[in-house]
Amino acid sequence: MSERLVDRFGRVHRDLRISLTDKCNLRCTYCMPAEGVPWIAKQNLLTTDEIERVGRVLAGLGINEVRLTGGEPLLRPDAVSVVRRLAALRTGEGRMRVSMTTNALGLAAVTDNLVEAGLERVNISIDTLNPERFHALTRRDRLDDVLEGIRAVQRSDLRPLKLNTVAMRGVNDDEFVDLVRFAREHDAQLRFIEQMPLDAGHTWSRVEMVDGQEILDRLSEEFTLEPVGERGSDPAEVFRVDGGSTTVGVIASVTAPFCGSCDRVRITADGQLRNCLFAHDESDLLGLLRSGGSDADLAAMVRRSIGEKRAAHGIDGPDFLQPDRPMSAIGG
Repeated sequence: MSERLVDRFGRVHRDLRISLTDKCNLRCTYCMPAEGVPWIAKQNLLTTDEIERVGRVLAGLGINEVRLTGGEPLLRPDAVSVVRRLAALRTGEGRMRVSMTTNALGLAAVTDNLVEAGLERVNISIDTLNPERFHALTRRDRLDDVLEGIRAVQRSDLRPLKLNTVAMRGVNDDEFVDLVRFAREHDAQLRFIEQMPLDAGHTWSRVEMVDGQEILDRLSEEFTLEPVGERGSDPAEVFRVDGGSTTVGVIASVTAPFCGSCDRVRITADGQLRNCLFAHDESDLLGLLRSGGSDADLAAMVRRSIGEKRAAHGIDGPDFLQPDRPMSAIGG
């Protein structure tokens, strides 16, 4: 039986997020500058062998699900191989469950391969359905590729399909209803996300943010929303739409944080362990891996990091400081 990875507040950690790369083929205005991004050097990225080893060690500590993120994870040439090797790991509850968050630009071409490798589901980022607005927001004319990726997932066994939308005032706040209808038409579950202070330019404004309650108020003008059970460690508060099978969720990390039930551990593409998305301290797994550290040494580093995890991220606190790394470098 595997150990349990428990912090000093009694939170049991079961969910691992691994960033495969900090690179992305979009340049979303709330995430990355248009140019001049200092990419992580290739030799400083975790290798596939290192990812598998870390996954195996963490499986022994009670981790039973891995989400692959980026940047854009599908930009990594061996992404399918990473999925296959992680999905083959055994946990205390059976096979490691593997999912992925992607912008879907290259998803259609590899959907079948990902399913064969053992991927269970995907979260696809889509902030607008308007081609001109998509181009302005992402600085790329690629909405058709995202939609093709969504259709490819519809034809596959990857379920549930979740769509992630960052809510932005004056950008897409007039599309909330249309996005829910789109999700319903495509057998998908939509998740609205409050914009968080993780942009590369540090221009985030609490005052300008569309908060979770405002999102729900707007949707309630068009749909009947019924709360769906206990959320557990799910970051989203989920509602059934008009009594049907479609659900919509709100991830209110800023105004209604779910830190008390957080069960996530994060590893950046360059092998830095983070116990919180907003952490300022990291533990150097990559250095330990490449200096001859044993599996026991790796496990001890993970336990030590989780043992130092704070009770909450403190976004609304007077001493909150935005992390130096943007979301593209941390991994979603």
